Amino acid sequence: MRARMRGRRLAKDHRDIYQQFKVIFEDEGLDRINERLTILATFLGTENHLTASELTGILKEKGISVAEDFVAENLKLFAQYGFAQEKHFSDQATQYEHHHLGKHHDHLICVRCGSILEFYNPELEALQAETARRMGFHDLQHRMEIYGLCSNCLRKRKDVMPLIMASPGEQVRIVGFRGHRGMERRLTSMGLRRGADVEVIKSSGPGPLIVASQETRIALGAAMAKKILVTTTPQHQK
Repeated sequence: MRARMRGRRLAKDHRDIYQQFKVIFEDEGLDRINERLTILATFLGTENHLTASELTGILKEKGISVAEDFVAENLKLFAQYGFAQEKHFSDQATQYEHHHLGKHHDHLICVRCGSILEFYNPELEALQAETARRMGFHDLQHRMEIYGLCSNCLRKRKDVMPLIMASPGEQVRIVGFRGHRGMERRLTSMGLRRGADVEVIKSSGPGPLIVASQETRIALGAAMAKKILVTTTPQHQK
C-alpha cells in the first residue's frame, strides 16, 4: 500500500512539473512545445543520471525520433529553470538528474564503467555542517563525489593484473614483468622495480599512461604498461 501511495505522489509531482514547464514554454514563446514536453515526460520517467545521448536512445526505444542536439538543448532548459541538475563527473559527458526540492544526496562514481551510485548519510551531512559552522562559514550548497571501483568491476579484477588495467587514483604494487630481462632492467632504472608502490595518475584516454613513483612522474606507452604486473597495495585491499 505504501509503495502504491508513494508512486501516486511521485506521478502527481511529475504532472505538476509537466504543467509548470508547459506554461514556461508558452510564456517564452518556444516552438515544438509538444516535442519538448515529450522529452520532459521521458526524462521524468527515469530516476537515472542521463546524458543527452542516453535520453535520445530511450526516446528512440519508445518510437520517438528526435535529434540529440535538440534533446541536449532541452536538458539545459530543464536545468536552467530548476527542474534538473547538471552533473559533471571527471572526464565523462555531462549528465542530468531530477532536481528534487529540499533533497540532497552525494555520489559514488566508478572510474572503470562509469556507473553512478547515490547515497545519503545524515552523520556525514551533520559533520560537514558542523565543520562549516566552526569555521564561520555559511554553507549554501555542497556536493561530495567519491571516485573508485564499483562492486561489479571489483569482481572482474584479478589479484594480479597488467598495470594498464589499474584505475586513476589507485595505488598498486609491482610484482613482476612480462618480457625480456632488458626491458625489466630499463623499467628498474626508471624506478619501476619489483615491490615498488606506484600511484596511477592517468590510465585511459589519448596519450601515455602516467604513474607516480615517490616524487617522480613516469610516462609509459600502452604496450609497456601491459607488461608490468601489479597488485593492489595492502591499504587498498578489502
